Amino acid sequence: MSTNSTAEGMTEGIDDKGRRRFLIAATTVVGAVGVGFTAVPFILSMQPSAKTQAAGAPVEVDISKIEPGQRLTVEWRGKPIWIVRRTQENLQELESLNALLRDPNSEAIQQPKYAQNATRSLKPEYLVVIGICTHLGCSPSFVKKDDPQAASIREGWKGGFFCPCHGSLFDLAGRVYQGVPAPLNLVVPPYTYLSETKIMVGVDHKEGAA
Repeated sequence: MSTNSTAEGMTEGIDDKGRRRFLIAATTVVGAVGVGFTAVPFILSMQPSAKTQAAGAPVEVDISKIEPGQRLTVEWRGKPIWIVRRTQENLQELESLNALLRDPNSEAIQQPKYAQNATRSLKPEYLVVIGICTHLGCSPSFVKKDDPQAASIREGWKGGFFCPCHGSLFDLAGRVYQGVPAPLNLVVPPYTYLSETKIMVGVDHKEGAA
């Protein structure tokens, strides 16, 4: 009798252990599934929306309608991108301004390597810069050499950009003048030519591209 009782007790102990293991395993699986379902919306919420992705996408720009001396403004990543078509006179005058500028050779990293040259551009005729002052983030005004307000900007003004917030000045290559609050030249964004009349802002130029 006692032998059977012992055997039954052992059987019940074994059954109890088995049930406990089963319940623990089942609870763990259910918990993991629950966490998974809970995490999915959270992970999805972390993915950028289509609108956000589009806002950071490269921007294709048709530059065929920009007349010499004119500026076109487009938006890329929420920032104004200026595309200025410089005249031959503008280009010739750039070098004459070097002694007045803080960083005439664009040694600070404010442009891609392919724009670290005398005109800070892939093609001398077209300047492409982010239209935000490097002082406190205002948007400068485009003031041409022959504009009525040019004389009040600076004596001998050759055209460029004037920041009305604190008086910073930049030439037509986006290079900052000495003695103004802005510490750096305007930023040149990554860009490349898709053809003679189209550029893509937001994509770095590669050797051999159009």
